[in-house]
Amino acid sequence: MALLPIITLPDPRLRKVSEPVARIDAEIHRLLDDMLETMYEAPGIGLAAIQVAVPKRIVVVDIGKTEEERNPLFLINPAIVWASEELSSYNEGCLSVPDYFDDVKRPAKVRVRHLDRKGETIEFDAEGLLATVVQHELEHLEGGLFIDNLSRLKRERVVKKFAKAARFDEIAAQRRGEAAAREAEKAEA
Repeated sequence: MALLPIITLPDPRLRKVSEPVARIDAEIHRLLDDMLETMYEAPGIGLAAIQVAVPKRIVVVDIGKTEEERNPLFLINPAIVWASEELSSYNEGCLSVPDYFDDVKRPAKVRVRHLDRKGETIEFDAEGLLATVVQHELEHLEGGLFIDNLSRLKRERVVKKFAKAARFDEIAAQRRGEAAAREAEKAEA
């Protein structure tokens, strides 16, 4: 297994709609395992393939708080087939929007249909935290982020903050490259 780099806002790949998985093979199994390891290491409780720059309809979830409680779910081509009218609110965060949290209202209960690792169709009902995490991750598959559920003002502030940080990172990387080039020139002289 390998740790995968998690892409973050403002990376435009996060806004891509993910493609269905046509065939579950060794490559998909490897991706599922790598995603799970990446999610645990981050640490997180859900990860969509698009967050590791793979635009496939794949999600891993595990809301267990300790290693002993771990019970990973591997969702391939997942869909919500029913949602309650009753809503619940959770303070959500996201590995692709690091260090930002806000309250989001979503249906309190959902029914999810997906393929498992063997390619068998599974349906399950989720409520509470599991329902929230599943909805959050499936939103990624449609090119969405949890901040899309916030007011326009809050969303714009978050996007602006991350865009500014990305610009600073680019400038710093450029300066490091220029410094390395100067050092190489000195070494040659």
